[in-house]
Order: sequence, then C-alpha cells, then structure tokens
Amino acid sequence: MRAAANRFLSPLLLLAVVTGCKDKAGSGAASAPAGSSENAPAGAAAGAPAAGGAVIGAALSITGPAASYGAQQRAGIQAAVEELNAAGARLEVRIEDDSSTKEQGITVFQKFINLDKVSAIIGPTLSNTASAADPLAQQAMVPVLAVSNTAATGITDIGNYIWRDSLTEAQVIPGAFKKAKEKLGFNTAGVLYGNDDVFTKAGYDVMQKALENLQIKVLGTQTFAKPDRDYHAQITALAALKPDVLVISALADNAAAIVSQARQSGYTGPIVGGNGFNSPGFLKNAGAAAEGVMVGTSWNSLGTGPANQRFLEAMKKRGANPDQFSAQAYTGVYILAEAIKLAGGKTGREDIQAGLAKVHDLDTPLGKFSFTPARDAQHEPSVQQVKDGKFQIVQ
Repeated sequence: MRAAANRFLSPLLLLAVVTGCKDKAGSGAASAPAGSSENAPAGAAAGAPAAGGAVIGAALSITGPAASYGAQQRAGIQAAVEELNAAGARLEVRIEDDSSTKEQGITVFQKFINLDKVSAIIGPTLSNTASAADPLAQQAMVPVLAVSNTAATGITDIGNYIWRDSLTEAQVIPGAFKKAKEKLGFNTAGVLYGNDDVFTKAGYDVMQKALENLQIKVLGTQTFAKPDRDYHAQITALAALKPDVLVISALADNAAAIVSQARQSGYTGPIVGGNGFNSPGFLKNAGAAAEGVMVGTSWNSLGTGPANQRFLEAMKKRGANPDQFSAQAYTGVYILAEAIKLAGGKTGREDIQAGLAKVHDLDTPLGKFSFTPARDAQHEPSVQQVKDGKFQIVQ
C-alpha cells in the first residue's frame, strides 16, 4: 500500500495528515482560530497545520436527509488520508456537518474560509447545499472539489474555482437508460421525482430527455418532497397507467420508502433509479424490495485497477461497505494531493487551483481521471443492478 500511494507524494513530505471530525455541536478536533493561515508554524495554535502544510475542509451531510451519503464520504476521506499519511504525507482534513441544508452549508463554508483559512474544500454532499455555499468559496477564491454534486448544470457554472470528481446525471443517466432498455425491454414509463431538491429535479430533467431520445412514452409523472413519507397516492396513480417501467429520481431514504411501498402496493414491474439510489442505505432500508432495481453509477465495483483494489481493501479494513460515494470522496483526497504535487508542493489556494487544472489521467478507484475544460469529471460510467441484496455491475 505504501509503494502504491507514493506516486502521489514525493513533493508532499511537508504536509500534515490529521483527520478531524467535528459536528456542529462542537465535538471532535479543535478548529483553527481566527487569524491562522495555511502556512502557520507547527504549534502556533491549536489545530494549526505544520509549517508548509495545507488544511482541507470537508463539508459532509453527517445528519439530515443525506446522512447515509455523508457517512460513506467520511469513511472514504479518512481512508485516503490514512494511506497518504502512512506514505509520508502531511495533510490536515477537517470534517464538518452540513446537516444536508443550505443554511448549515453556508455556515460551514464561512467557518472554513474565514476562521480555518483552508486551502481547499471538499463537498458539500448535496447539490442543493452546493448551490448556496459554493458562491462563498468562489468569491473568496477557495478551490472547491465536489465529490457528490451531480446536478447536470449550475454547479461548476458557479465559477472557475468550483471543480467536481462526480459525474453529472447527464453523463450517467442516458447510458444507464439505454442499457436498461436493452436488458428490460420497456417502451412506456411512469415517472416519480422529488421536486424540492436541485439534485432530484436535475435528475428528472435528464431522465425526461433520455426517455424521449430512447422513444419511451411517459404515461404519467408524479412528484414528492423530501419530508414526505407516504407515497401510496403517487404510486397508485402511476401503476393504474400500467407502465412497463417505473423511473424514480430520489435521495436514498426517499428512494427506499418509494420502492418498498411500490412493491407493497402490488407493482411488480422493473424500476430504474437515479444516482441517489447508489447507497448501502438504500439497500438496507428497501430490503428485498430493492431486488432488480437498476441504476447508473460512476464507480465500477469490479474494477481491477490497483487504485480500486487499494480502495476496496481500505474500506474492508475500516469495516465500511464501499460504494460510489465513498469512492468519489476517497478519490477527491487523492486528486487534491495530486494537485499539490503538480503545484510543486505548494499549498496555497492559488497553488492548488493551478494544480487542479493540470490533473490528467490520474489512476483512481473511478478509473483514469481527468477534468473536462468545464472542470467536470471525465471518466467512464457503469450500470449496476441489485441482485441478492447487492449492487452488481451489468455487463
């Protein structure tokens, strides 16, 4: 593992790796006080990085509707940090809870930017939160690496300091739907989506276009909101239209309840989901009802590359179930390490921004990773289906 990680690290021997997980109640590692900087000397202040070090902030949904994603992201980040540390790097990552809300996301970003004086930010978990918090980082010229923001538009459009390693719904859904049609042979669809979230609404927009391009007739469309827990009315209305397939854009908790209630209501047809389904939380909460569900994914669990094998082993050692969200978060740490390397080991905000622009064909669990000219992720997506309680890649 040490040799495999060293490729990223030769210029990074002056960076301190200390994982901090601090929720909004104040538990966890101490935060840097106002006035500290990315180049503060070691021991100058509690929580300050060592000389020449970089502090990276990570805004994750540890609580709230997206908590199932945030837990996986935290595991991925901590695993990557431990590996880099074992190989001799010195990088500090501070994790804060964005609570799956715009308001808390803004608060966390303000803390990272103004108090912790971070060199870069990973997150936030949801596109909805990013749409409100990212402009703060753009204005302050702090690089942001989104590791799960998949809304097709509106994220990297915020500005040139916003990057992401998560494929957009527009990059994943069309291919997933094409593969699903080939495997399932459907010609009509009923659609259900969350209309109060940037991510689920964006997913619906891409789904609608993909269905149109595949000449799939949409028989009916229903909506719901994140706080909803009863979806029987929407499911009954769609099932009455007798669609060949039920298409859903939802976050994991909503998705699990919708799929479970659809099966309880007697719907036995195929279900195709959006990116929000890619969570162990969905599998756990939906149980047997999840069998057969198909969804596009940015991470191939069967990938045989050394980076993916290292990631799988790291997750196993942590007792964590690897998924797309942990893979993207893990990759995000390595991308920032690579950016620092490409910046000659410099860790200022402008240095990391310049380094990110040079990342190309980096070996990651997601495959060979590069950024598009628009700072979006560029790598090959996959399609998976739930079989025997697990997501399995569809060949």
